[in-house]
Amino acid sequence: MEQIEGRHPVLSALHANRPIERIFLLKDIKGEVPAKILHLAKERAIKIAYKNRNELDEISEGRLHQGVIALAEEKPLYSLEEILDVAARKEEEPFILILDGLQDPQNVGALIRTALAAGVHGMVMRQRRAAKISPGTIKAAAGAYEHMPIAIVTNISRAIERLKELGLWVAGADVDADSIYEKNLSGPLAVVIGSEDKGLSRLVREKCDYLIKLPMSESANSLNASVAGGIIMYEVMRQRLKEQTF
Repeated sequence: MEQIEGRHPVLSALHANRPIERIFLLKDIKGEVPAKILHLAKERAIKIAYKNRNELDEISEGRLHQGVIALAEEKPLYSLEEILDVAARKEEEPFILILDGLQDPQNVGALIRTALAAGVHGMVMRQRRAAKISPGTIKAAAGAYEHMPIAIVTNISRAIERLKELGLWVAGADVDADSIYEKNLSGPLAVVIGSEDKGLSRLVREKCDYLIKLPMSESANSLNASVAGGIIMYEVMRQRLKEQTF
């Protein structure tokens, strides 16, 4: 089972028709979103259990529940080929975001949210030595998690090799690289974002077709991973939209 915490993440799961076994609600909870959750839960005969705040805090993994916690079936994972099928059905060049060992669930959630907005067709994440999908991740994604295809792989380097076999170019975000604004990013593309402290692992860096960076002033030497990833994704989106105008 997957635990979903927070009003909007639970409502998004309901809207996405995720099978939910039980919802825990704060006693005397009020508000428009909880009312919608209760209405949809009753429509689908989902079990409701009312708890006081201390009880919800005990159940919660991060005390981010806002008075609402749901126990749902785990979201189905995708294969790399299935993510490409998503792009094909939209008649778009595939755009994939690869996370190489990010550790912060909030960063992962923020990247999921931005990826959905920027037209990313799916994300690839590492199974080990990386942040797991957690209630905090889902909450930070602000509903986007339900709609973003995600593949979990044991080896990022092999996943990159497979994507290259399938016709994608792979660009890795790295401080020792050419400016993103000097690269053509409009074709079939996978962008790799490295971990918060170490960046790309050596093998992953070597597998990339080329490396890109965000130019920064001399007084700054780094950006938060989710911020950097967001800027890169929107530059890809900008270039794709520009291509469509010609």
